[in-house]
Amino acid sequence: MADLLEIGDLRAFLATVRAGSITRAASALGLTQPAVSQRLQRLERSLGTQLVERRARGTGLSTDGEALLSYAERIVILHDEAFAACRARAARQEQSGLRTVAILEDLAVVTLPGVLADFAALNPRVDLDVIIDSAAALSERAEAGLLDMTVGDSSVMPRPAVRWRTSLQPAWTCIPSFDIGQDPLPLVMFAPPCNWRQQALDTLARQGRTWRIAFQSTSLAAIQAAISAGIGAGPLFPLNMPAGCMHADPAVLPSPPAVELVIARMPGRESDTALNTLESLLRRAIAQSARPADAITRTSPAAAGLT
Repeated sequence: MADLLEIGDLRAFLATVRAGSITRAASALGLTQPAVSQRLQRLERSLGTQLVERRARGTGLSTDGEALLSYAERIVILHDEAFAACRARAARQEQSGLRTVAILEDLAVVTLPGVLADFAALNPRVDLDVIIDSAAALSERAEAGLLDMTVGDSSVMPRPAVRWRTSLQPAWTCIPSFDIGQDPLPLVMFAPPCNWRQQALDTLARQGRTWRIAFQSTSLAAIQAAISAGIGAGPLFPLNMPAGCMHADPAVLPSPPAVELVIARMPGRESDTALNTLESLLRRAIAQSARPADAITRTSPAAAGLT
């Protein structure tokens, strides 16, 4: 049994898990299908166990594959962070100028403070222009070549520009005293244009729930304030749940679909060490923020008065 795990093999494993098939993983990595298969087989030989199960439709994880997944994520993130940090220190005297980054507001509020502090320490001569706007407006900027990196909506930049993807699960959020059995159900929603608004409403419609938009805004802070005021229930990522609020039990109020988030880069910026550092820091921050909070309280059918 080999003593070492190769980063390239772990990347192939993670890409296969995210893509759902070896063929799609190969496309995402810019490799051939046989090359990805060989890396998976080498990883399995190193660990002495089967990790990926070939199925009629794509691939799935074995029990051991599930156990490896979280370790592989952390190893690759730390590897990339260490690599980027060391490269950045060596090149930071050469790195200067402006980098323009678009980021989803839902992520910016939680992830940016720590990321910016670390980035500034590693790249003191690099200036950042951080833009928060609708996906449509950001897409126009990307097409005009005005965005070095986008963090959030996969529709903003062309698919080949995507370097990393993950998903976050929103849930209906409300204060403990809010009655989720109301009919129609008062909702606090992000105002159009919002790519995920209709998906959340469709989830309620499939359950046969009636609703009304009691409050809407394009601002995350305004949405959080309205939910905290008890105006209605709104779909939020766990990382954006206001203090004193809770998530409705999915068995009572089904959660909206998971949201795909990506990090994409303008073509030709692959060797920019400042952007590489920023990307690594953002990946780590998003991965940490996506972990469920232990203190989240969920309403039960009985508490909601629906039993």
